[in-house]
Formats: sequence, structure tokens, C-alpha cells
Amino acid sequence: MSAATASSDTRQEIARIFALQQKNAPAVGLSPIHDRIKKLKNFRAALNDPAWFNALAEAMHLDFRKHPVEAYASEVGTTTSYIDHICKNLYRWLSPHKEITPLPLLGITSYLQCEPKGQVLIISPWNYPVLLAFCPLVNAIAAGNTVVLKPSEMTAHTSAFIRAFLAGLFDEKEVAVVEGDAETATALLELPFHHIHFTGSPAVGKIIMAAAARNLTTITLELGGKSPAIVTPSADIALTAQKMAWAKHFNNGQTCIAPDYAVIHESVLDPFIQHYKKALTRYFNSDGKGIQQSDSLPRVINLKHFKRIHSLLEDALDKGAKVAVGGQSDEKDLYIEPAVILHVDESMNIMDEEIFGPLLPVVTYREVSEIPAIINRRPKPLALYIAGKKRKEIRYLLQHTTAGNTIINDYLLGFSNPHLPMGGVNNSGMGRSLGFAGFREFCNERSVMDRRFLSSGLKLVFPPYGKRANFVLRWLYRLINY
Repeated sequence: MSAATASSDTRQEIARIFALQQKNAPAVGLSPIHDRIKKLKNFRAALNDPAWFNALAEAMHLDFRKHPVEAYASEVGTTTSYIDHICKNLYRWLSPHKEITPLPLLGITSYLQCEPKGQVLIISPWNYPVLLAFCPLVNAIAAGNTVVLKPSEMTAHTSAFIRAFLAGLFDEKEVAVVEGDAETATALLELPFHHIHFTGSPAVGKIIMAAAARNLTTITLELGGKSPAIVTPSADIALTAQKMAWAKHFNNGQTCIAPDYAVIHESVLDPFIQHYKKALTRYFNSDGKGIQQSDSLPRVINLKHFKRIHSLLEDALDKGAKVAVGGQSDEKDLYIEPAVILHVDESMNIMDEEIFGPLLPVVTYREVSEIPAIINRRPKPLALYIAGKKRKEIRYLLQHTTAGNTIINDYLLGFSNPHLPMGGVNNSGMGRSLGFAGFREFCNERSVMDRRFLSSGLKLVFPPYGKRANFVLRWLYRLINY
């Protein structure tokens, strides 16, 4: 990401918008809560307007042939539900939160007050271009910030939709969209924003973090990694295979919380594969015309990513892996058939890199005690899935692994409960999205101590120091219970 290639016109436009928002940020920060809720409700109404949704569905189909039903479920429905959650809770979130005050500080009231950070930069990805742009955006608006949003250039039609949609709702001095490639992002990162929210790969996340450090800017990184899906013998194998086939190939596997690889007990491997194959046929080939003809399976986003995913498959096959299901491809159509790959090992790139596509490598195990080593040799995942009915095994796996989020006997529910925060650990991210935790990312939690009475109490320990001050201080610290 070299800023040297960013055009002077682009830099001037970015500087103009930044200066405009810098001047307006204090007024936005002081806006009443009811005004913010009104903005969010207008946002929600516009997003559900048939004309806007049809425009969005068309843009997403042009970008990577996403079905309108999937576009609504994964982009619009989740966003509007989350806006409802914010509107319902915003008064409570922004109310001063009283905290305990130790006895020696008698006369003081202590509380936390959420205030906006100020100017926010949101850099959103291509895989869920609306959801992962709008969810942090509505949090930032609710907290009282100004926002510059930079959507992904890989989904150009959807990015153009986002720009037109938001221009109809907000003045650019409050919310502005800046389109462009990596050089535009680099130019934006040079500016002293108060907070940066980035969703994308760990590799780019490191660049964002380094850029933020230069201005001591706080960050939220929603990244990814290799999220494992464990299948124990006690699981309902048929149902688990159906759910995992859906989760793995929702958005054609281009999901940060998709099952990246499966860890399956060897005794249930064969029935799992058979049920997985049947599920793929039911989802994408029920008419017998072939999976490639299905309008329910989006395409790989572009040729670069197609070649990357295809090279992972070729590398695995060259090193001894076997395809149990699928695996055909068509470069001109950016199509890779959903595949299950067996006999994988640690020498293969497919077990090292996040796949972000329709390939499911499978590792088998015999004893549950083997699983933590399989998972923990890799960076901490964003999501971990466990299928099984034995609570003792589930507790063991929870205790001996670490993940940003864990789902038991289901898949892809990370964004479904707004009361739970969403986020990774270390390589899979830092900070949280959704719920109060996600809202709080865009706030400074100011600690306030307000002396209401006994204002002369501290005079007992003022200089000059003597026996009395020594006695009082020791007595006070014995009483303080942290």
C-alpha cells in the first residue's frame, strides 16, 4: 500500500473532507440522542425501501452473482435488526453508568460517561460489502462521531450503491464515502483520525495497525483466520453435515466466520461425507442441471482470488491429498465446485492459509485429547464450531482451545445475537463489534469523580508531613478495598 501513487486530486479531496468533518465533529458530538435515533430510523427505512433494495440486489449480482435472498439475509436483514437494537438501547448506553466508590472517598460520586471519539475512519471489505460497512457505521453514528467510509474497490457496483445511498441520507460533513483502491486507503491512513475500524485480512490488519500507531489512533480490527469445525461421534451426523454444507458455502465460502477446515472423528467420517454430498445436491443441484448452473451459489470475487483458491487445491493434491467431493473448476466463470478434501497434512498450504472459498479440508482424530493440539498449533481463530451432545467433551474443548467466538451445534450465528459482542483474538482481530461492546468501540469512556460533600477531607494529608498524615494515610489505605 504505497501512498506515493495516490493522485494529487484524490489527496486534496480526502483532505477537504477531513477538514470539513474536523470542523463539524464537535457539533455532531453534542447532537441529542433523539436526533441520532431519528437518523438511524431514516437509515433503516431507506434500506428497506424496495427501490433501494432492488438497486442493491442488482449491484451485488453484478459484482459476484449473489442471489437477492442471500443479499437480504446476510446484508439488509441483519443490518436493520441491529439498527432496531441500537435505537432500543441508546438512551441507556449513553446514560452515566454509576460505579462503586471506596469508603475513604466518602462524599464522591463515581461514574462512567460515554462520549464520541470524534472523527472515525471505516475501511470495509468486499465479501459482505453492506453489512460490514453499515454495522460499524450505525454504531459510529449512534455514538456521535463523524465518519469517512472507504468501501472495497473489488465490489465496485456495490460500493457505488453505498455512496449514492449514504449521500441521500447524510451531509458529507457528517458521513462521507471515499471510493478507491489501496493507495486511497493509504492516503486516508495518514490522517489523524480518532478511531479506525477495519475489516479484512490479518496481513492488511498489520498495515492498518502500523499506520494507526503513527497517530496513536485507537483501532478495531475484525480479521479472520482458520476457523475449525469439530464433529464428535455423539453429534447428529446427518444434520451436522447439512448445516456445515450450508455454512461453508454461504456466500461461496467467502465468509470470515465460515468453517475453514473440519476436525472429524474417524468413525463418522464416511457418513458425514455422504450426507454433506447429499446436502450440496439439495442446495445447488436439485434440478439436476449441475451445481455450476445454480443461481444460489455466488462466484469467487475475481480472477486473483480464483487462482489463489485453485492453487491451494493443486498444492494439496500434489502433496497427496484426495478430493472426496467436488473440486471441478471453470476459470472463465470464476467457478470452483464445492469440495471436500481428505488426507491433508501440515505441509500443505491449504492447512496454513485462510481458504475463503468453497474448499473444506478434513482432519480426522481418534481421541478428543488430540483436538486441542490440531487447533492450537495455528493462530487463534475468529470462530470455533463444536458438534456433539456430550457436555463433558464440549467443556473440555472450550477449556483447552481459544477463539473469538464459539458456536455449539450450529453455524454462522456470530452476527445473530446483538447482545453478544463479535470479534477475534490476536491474529483474528482485536476489539469487538455488535451490541454495547461494538458501540463502545466508537466511544471514549470518561471516568468522572464528582465531590459532592466533605470537600475538606483531604486536608488531613496535606504537607507538611508528620505523624498525623502518616497515621491517616495508613488508615485510609487499609480501608480501601479495590
